[in-house]
Amino acid sequence: MQEPVAAAESRPQITVAVVMERETAPNRYEDWRFRIVDVVPNEAAFGTAPRVLRDDGQLQRTLHPGFVLALYRDQADGYHLNLESGSPVWFVVWRIDDEDPARAWPETVSVSYTEAGRWLDAQERVDNVPLDATLATWLQAYTDAHYRPEPKKRRRPQSFVAPEDRR
Repeated sequence: MQEPVAAAESRPQITVAVVMERETAPNRYEDWRFRIVDVVPNEAAFGTAPRVLRDDGQLQRTLHPGFVLALYRDQADGYHLNLESGSPVWFVVWRIDDEDPARAWPETVSVSYTEAGRWLDAQERVDNVPLDATLATWLQAYTDAHYRPEPKKRRRPQSFVAPEDRR
């Protein structure tokens, strides 16, 4: 397994591969159903191009290698929210080909809850899969070093606020 590394500019990063599944005619309303199955550490043996791992005519699994996850200080609050959920996950944005609806691919990966929220607000397809314990520990160490909660602001008692300005 590839260990997370620090980049030259001291930005921790890891390269991963996404396993995506396509199911043929899962019901009478859909011709295809896609889902993200797993995110795994990338290995040199994976190569650089997507490759089919399994295809039995009903279910096809494809490995998409080469996604770089870099951690950023300004996303530390999103990492914190993901870790505090109790079940940290990978967030994967994926797309379906407009001309060939039988073809889909992952676009990007993240471990930031806030970044995933922005993608969902933009109507992107986002799936999540569990983050393994080794990577959760790596993410926790980064978050512990860089996450600073917003200081709580004291709220002025309503009796001191003009009636027209009260909430």
